[in-house]
Amino acid sequence: MTHAGTQAITVLPGVIHYPGYYDADACRALVDQLRKIAEAAPFFTPTMPKTDKPFSVRMTNCGSLGWVSDRTGYRYQPDHPVTGRPWPPMPSELTALWQDVAADALPPEACLVNYYEPTARMGLHQDRDEQTFDAPVVSVSLGDTALFRIGGTERRDPTRSFRLQSGDVLVFGGPARLAFHGIDRLYAGSSTLLDKGGRLNLTLRRVTPKP
Repeated sequence: MTHAGTQAITVLPGVIHYPGYYDADACRALVDQLRKIAEAAPFFTPTMPKTDKPFSVRMTNCGSLGWVSDRTGYRYQPDHPVTGRPWPPMPSELTALWQDVAADALPPEACLVNYYEPTARMGLHQDRDEQTFDAPVVSVSLGDTALFRIGGTERRDPTRSFRLQSGDVLVFGGPARLAFHGIDRLYAGSSTLLDKGGRLNLTLRRVTPKP
């Protein structure tokens, strides 16, 4: 049973959408948790490998591992790239979410937190820096509505777009674990959750295989 009793929608094989999984109060509680995480692990601007071009999103992480990107490449590491301190623990609300929607998978080790300014985008990409693809990616949307696009495992595959609203959860695994996906645009002002607008996106991931 989901947090808000929402019905799961199978968008594509392996892609499951839970609209309104978190109600307004639960969204506010999650944002409060994220503020504490950002105090311990401040948001930073990652850059592209080789070119050092900055991303249009700022990010941080929680959990035992965190995803980072810089001139030397994409990777997971146990400490913040600026402060050198370990990432803060993952909130219990997020581990409970994983147990609800991905109970058959090993527990998550990383939660990447992306903050999208109202004009930010995320091009089509695959989440393939993990050592195992057995577990799904579990995504939480908070704040302004985003136009999400997902395709197949080849960049040229057809894509499908739909909106992710504040409180929505999206799970993609199995045949869609390495699907190309991205954010085409935000609908500025569609949510009042974040004081300065924009969107927070949390993605929970299992990084290492079973010991």
